[in-house]
Amino acid sequence: MRTRIPVVMAALVTLVTLASAGCAGAGGETALTGGATAHADGSAAAAPRPLPTTGIPDYQLGGGYAPPTGVTVVARDSTERPAADTYGICYVNGFQTQPGDRGSWLSDHPGAVLRTAAGTPVRDPGWPDEMLLDTRTAAARATITAVLGRTIARCADRGFDAVEFDNLDSWTRSGGRLTRSGNLALAAALVRAAHDEGLAAAQKNTPQLGTVGQQRTGFDFAVAEECVQYDECAAYTDVYGDRVVDVEYADTLEQDWSDVCAMPDRPRMTILRDRDLVPAGDDGYVFEHC
Repeated sequence: MRTRIPVVMAALVTLVTLASAGCAGAGGETALTGGATAHADGSAAAAPRPLPTTGIPDYQLGGGYAPPTGVTVVARDSTERPAADTYGICYVNGFQTQPGDRGSWLSDHPGAVLRTAAGTPVRDPGWPDEMLLDTRTAAARATITAVLGRTIARCADRGFDAVEFDNLDSWTRSGGRLTRSGNLALAAALVRAAHDEGLAAAQKNTPQLGTVGQQRTGFDFAVAEECVQYDECAAYTDVYGDRVVDVEYADTLEQDWSDVCAMPDRPRMTILRDRDLVPAGDDGYVFEHC
C-alpha cells in the first residue's frame, strides 16, 4: 500500500542491460504459443495464469484472513500464503526495501541501495523506514533482480498466480537521482523473472506510463490505488482493459460508494478498503465491493 500522490503532473547483467535498451525477450528467451517462454537450456516455463476479467478482489496486505463471501481475487504480502480457491496476487516491494530488510540490504548488497553524494541511503519521504533501491546501473539492477528473484520464486512455490511490484514510480521521489528509464529496465527484468516462475506480473500504480508499462516491460495487468479518487482509471483500463484491480480508501474517497459503483468507466474490479488494510474483525476494518 502506498500513500498516493495525484498524477497530474534473472539476475544477469547482460539481461538487464538489454532491458534498459528496451529489448523484449532478452536473456536467451523466445516466445512460445500461449505465452510460455523457452529458456536458453531448452526448458519451457509454464504460461502465467491471466488475471480474471470479472470477479471480486480483496486487498489483504495488512494481514491475511478468510476472504469475504464471493471474493475471487486476493492480494497478500509475499510473507503470507495465498487464499485457497482464489486468484492469488503476491505483493513484492520491487523498488524499495521493506522495513525489516534494511540491515540485510546495507550489509549484503550496499551497492544496490540509492545514496546521496555523502553516502547516506535515500529514504522514501512518505515511508522513511524504506530505502530506495538504485536502478541507475546494470550491475545494481542485476543485484536487485537476483535478490528479489528469491522472493518471486517463493511466491510461485507457495501457489500464488501473480506478483505485483510496488514502488515502480520511486524515481519521482528520488530527488532527481533515479530515472524512469532505469526503473523500467529493472521492471522488465523483474517481469521476466516472474514469467520464468509461471507468474503473471502487475504494474502497480504509475498511470503516467501509458502503454509503456505493458509494451516495454511486459506487465500483464494493473493494480491501482485510488484511480477513482484521482481520476486516473482510464490510464489503466485503456491499456489493460478489464484486467485492472482498483483499491479505493475510505479515508480519502470523496464520493459515495454507491456513486462509485454506478460509474460506467471505473475498473470492473473496484473495492473500498481501510487505509491500513487491517484484517477482518480488527478496529477500522472496511471492505466494500461493487
